[in-house]
Amino acid sequence: MKRKVLLIYTGGTIGMEKDYTTGSLVPFDFSTIFKRIPEMNLLECEVSVHPFEKPVDSSDMGPNEWRMIAEWIHKNYNAFDGFLILHGTDTMSYTASALSFMLKNLSKPVILTGSQLPIGDLRTDAKENLLTSLYYASLYDNDEAVIKEVAVYFEYKLLRGNRSLKYSAEFFDAYQSPNYPILGQSGVHLNI
Repeated sequence: MKRKVLLIYTGGTIGMEKDYTTGSLVPFDFSTIFKRIPEMNLLECEVSVHPFEKPVDSSDMGPNEWRMIAEWIHKNYNAFDGFLILHGTDTMSYTASALSFMLKNLSKPVILTGSQLPIGDLRTDAKENLLTSLYYASLYDNDEAVIKEVAVYFEYKLLRGNRSLKYSAEFFDAYQSPNYPILGQSGVHLNI
């Protein structure tokens, strides 16, 4: 049985692509995501995409947007096995922390991820972050979710949402959990 994951795109670099005519970043058309990232079709999960009507810059995320995300998860909780939130990196840890307190008694994964470079860039980290986050959001063992909390996945590390911290705007390895061990690490194998 394929697990069902709701992908919520809020905004941020992960959902942008470069307009090579102007050199500026423009929002990515999420209706084409399965064509642009065909590897998504290889995952053992069904993905439904719900983008915010207007993408929100990470610096503009706050309690109103946190409430919108929490309400979408609450409204769709029984229809999906996991949730993936694509988010700008500057305030992703704040959103993850807020959601961890808003969404109590989770029995399903709520994973947040983003990227340092736009999804269409040649050297982007967006693809790996997106694909592995989908894997974590759909990971079950004997009909029970392996991850039952809000977490941040970034550059091969899965961190507890309310213990994550962005410490670099320059490196792909931009997040850490200074006072708490990581929940998981991806490489050849996914360790949890």
